[in-house]
Amino acid sequence: MSPAIIAEGLVKKYGDVVALDGMDLSVPEGTVFGLLGPNGAGKTTTVRILTTLVKPDAGRATVAGFDVARDAALLRSRIGASGQYAAVDDHLTGAENLEMVGRLYHLGAGRSRRRARELLERFDLTDAADRPVQGYSGGMRRRLDLAGALVADPPVLFLDEPTTGLDPRARASLWDVIAELVAGGTTVLLTTQYLEEADRLAEKIAVVDHGHVIALGTTDELKDQVGGDRIEVTVSSAADLETVRRALAPLAAGGVRADTTSLQVTIPVNDGAASLTTALGRLAAERVTVRDAGLRRPTLDEVFLTLTGHQAVEPAEEHSR
Repeated sequence: MSPAIIAEGLVKKYGDVVALDGMDLSVPEGTVFGLLGPNGAGKTTTVRILTTLVKPDAGRATVAGFDVARDAALLRSRIGASGQYAAVDDHLTGAENLEMVGRLYHLGAGRSRRRARELLERFDLTDAADRPVQGYSGGMRRRLDLAGALVADPPVLFLDEPTTGLDPRARASLWDVIAELVAGGTTVLLTTQYLEEADRLAEKIAVVDHGHVIALGTTDELKDQVGGDRIEVTVSSAADLETVRRALAPLAAGGVRADTTSLQVTIPVNDGAASLTTALGRLAAERVTVRDAGLRRPTLDEVFLTLTGHQAVEPAEEHSR
């Protein structure tokens, strides 16, 4: 599968601030590629360069076969973009917003009108099509903004933290739309700080920090970098935590963690189910009352923390990067 997006050694500085420091990416056609990283990591700057809004100080990039610097004018007709905040006109209706985008893409009045109605139906906005956008909810505005990015039916779509501020239902609805687009052949570059979003949508993830990629792989490959399975044991009394730690330490493939707030002990192990069986036997022999016990994979949150040294945080705008 050939790359729809290629970035090689992108560098961007704002005064003394290095926003990108050798960013490399290769995104296959018809996939969702996730950029995951803390605020200021360079995710938004990368999107701005790839969408021709900012020129890199060094390096090169192509999108859909077009050089982002040399072929910027031609490239703009081949991409769509939705940013962290819905770029819609509050004083126009939903239909008028989409028709205006169609005119900007030189689709003509008739085609712009037809495309607007198609997208309003696709995004479940038909009933609100002729209402001013200032009366739309946050989820409706987000759907309209994404619809605007699709007016010209672009083969490559850039989504910069598209579900920021949405409630769980609206977020899940947008996830379904993104999955449908990719199933139809669209390539999506997604920046996000919602770890669940990256886990759910992205076929491959680049973890970004300090302006360059520090890890790359599928979610399973990234989780493997943090270690194998974990046994989690929740007890009824804080007095049992030390007993559990001592009893299960011989099974651990790394450091054993005990949380006095949640009354939970976490033990990394190499042989999964066999270790869980042994662990439960040891705890029964110690007469520990176990409220809950289970085996799980590392989370992307743990990957994020291990690789970047930062705890994942709620999305916020990257002002300078």
